[in-house]
Amino acid sequence: MLGRLINVTKPHVKGAHDAEFVIVGDKAYIVAEANDEKPGEAAAWPFVYVTLTVVDVPAMKVETQHDFARGGQVFANVTLPVGACFVPRILKLNERTLRLYFASEEPGRRQSVTWYVDYDVKMGTFANELHKTKIKTAAGTFDMEPQYFHADAVAVGFTRKPVDFGLYIFDSFKWIDGQWHVTLNNYPGGQNALGRLNAAGDTFEVLGHYNQPMELKLTESSANRLPDGSWLAICRQEGGNGNYTFSTSPDGRTWSVNEYRPLVQNGASSKPTLDKFGEVYYLGWQESTRINNVSRSVFNIEVSKDGKRWERKYRFETEKSFQYPPFMMTALARSMCQ
Repeated sequence: MLGRLINVTKPHVKGAHDAEFVIVGDKAYIVAEANDEKPGEAAAWPFVYVTLTVVDVPAMKVETQHDFARGGQVFANVTLPVGACFVPRILKLNERTLRLYFASEEPGRRQSVTWYVDYDVKMGTFANELHKTKIKTAAGTFDMEPQYFHADAVAVGFTRKPVDFGLYIFDSFKWIDGQWHVTLNNYPGGQNALGRLNAAGDTFEVLGHYNQPMELKLTESSANRLPDGSWLAICRQEGGNGNYTFSTSPDGRTWSVNEYRPLVQNGASSKPTLDKFGEVYYLGWQESTRINNVSRSVFNIEVSKDGKRWERKYRFETEKSFQYPPFMMTALARSMCQ
């Protein structure tokens, strides 16, 4: 599996991170943040931009590549402010339209803002207008900025200080009860919540926060609903022992205090995954073990039918970094499951 991986960034790209994708037909539409100046990524680098790559999946071949937003770019209705374009996410609205979200950030100077732009699959072109994404909290509906996400968490006991950047649509979109659900995250602020997207695809409603215990800095979560109707979330821990924690909820709104589980031990500070394909849940997590001293070089996947009893399915080991993987089911695999 690792041997079939291909590079989907342009040859001149020096650093790329936070990728996500959808599959339409036999093509994968992959978004990522990138920069042409140096390895790595940071919200304070104004030269970070966001890209879309189209891949023919059966042939495993890149078809087209688009750089679709960067600081200072002029659109028909707005000019993006200076700053990094960060953590893009992509959603299939229908067979023709993909919606691409990203955060525009300039830490210490302004509130970051989440924007969206649409892509026409048939034409292979982007709309010429950008629009601000909204966030709905108990206090109302606002532009999707960190200050409103933080205030909503404070109202239910959150005590960490506010930051003016770092609010991201983080997990893969999950279709549950006729609506898209996703986790919302503020990485520097250590905030996590379950969110739900409205029918128009422009507003994320915060359903419930899961940040306790406050002595742990928890971030970059993944969540899914279990067969009994309850919810399970796994959170990255930034600092401390680096191991992952778990929180549960009966309704997606009220969550338990995060705790460790014997299932995951020796975890590393990195993005987890929690997907469901067919009737099987797939829990992915980064192990702190290093292959030839390479960081983030071991990734494990556990499987379960009920989200309670798990067994190991895959263990990826590589001398290169293998991290932040999103997983999607192809049409062929879906037909086999059915």
